[in-house]
Amino acid sequence: MVNRWLWRLVAAVVLLAAAAAGAVVWWLGRPLALAGARVEVSIEPGTPPRDVARLWVAAGVQTSPEWLYQWFRWSGDARRIRAGSYEIEAGTTPRALLDKMVRGDETLETVRLIEGWTFRQVRQALATAPHLKPTITALSDAQVAAAIGLPVPSVEGRLFPDTYAYSRGVSDVTVLRRAMHAMQRRLDAAWATRADGLPLATPDEALVLASIVEKETGTPADRGRIAGVFTNRLRIGMPLQSDPTVIYGLGTAFDGNLRRADLVADTPWNTYTRAGLPPTPIAMPGLASLQAVMQPEATRALYFVARGDGSGGSVFSENLADHNRAVNEHQKGPRR
Repeated sequence: MVNRWLWRLVAAVVLLAAAAAGAVVWWLGRPLALAGARVEVSIEPGTPPRDVARLWVAAGVQTSPEWLYQWFRWSGDARRIRAGSYEIEAGTTPRALLDKMVRGDETLETVRLIEGWTFRQVRQALATAPHLKPTITALSDAQVAAAIGLPVPSVEGRLFPDTYAYSRGVSDVTVLRRAMHAMQRRLDAAWATRADGLPLATPDEALVLASIVEKETGTPADRGRIAGVFTNRLRIGMPLQSDPTVIYGLGTAFDGNLRRADLVADTPWNTYTRAGLPPTPIAMPGLASLQAVMQPEATRALYFVARGDGSGGSVFSENLADHNRAVNEHQKGPRR
């Protein structure tokens, strides 16, 4: 009699265990109920698995946080959950949720920094970038430079223009550091390929010139020759006379109309009133401009003027008389 009851008890336990196991398997493969169309969670480094489960439930996953935690735990992958920003949609199962976090399949945002932008424009882009934590709004340019580890007080021109992906919730300083390191790598690589005899003593000087070439180039086909013109001027001690440097020196006072009075208003960046290179870059140069100043096109030209026909191209001259004729013919173009 006792044996019969014992066997019945064992059978009941086995059936209950089987039922429980079946329920777990069913739950793991069943889509989680969500409070909205999407649920987002940001997991900081070092967050315990139990707290990860609570974060998902607090964000809108409608299930027991204890069930989620036990699933993370008994899967054997709890310690493999990666920090990051994640987003799930309707149809996501507990299995898929854990797999996403273990793979580090984050939801990323992007911000694009454009060739020729000033740091003022970079600030504006970062301030409006989605889900990017703003930390530099109240900082001066020198303070931003210190925050990202630049050994100089100006960030201008020292960020590489590119599209940067980032995890939701990271700070703008994180993006700036990546852009800074990207520019340094490309500048170092370009400097290693420089032509012999360039009138540039350091990579920083090359960066300054590249920023001018970036702002002066209306069409890519002219980039190498424009670099050649400025190289020629530096070699003979002739002022660069670049309008974009004057505009940069005017700062927020520039109203979109460059006047002759502006050309004689001295600032550290006015290359009409001061010889040589300005003290800092005036914008972010792209890779093509970096390469152009390292390998400028061989030319005897000392002048160029924009055609003014909408093509973006320029007319190059070897002497002032030819240049003046070109200016008269294309007088809507900027002076050089």
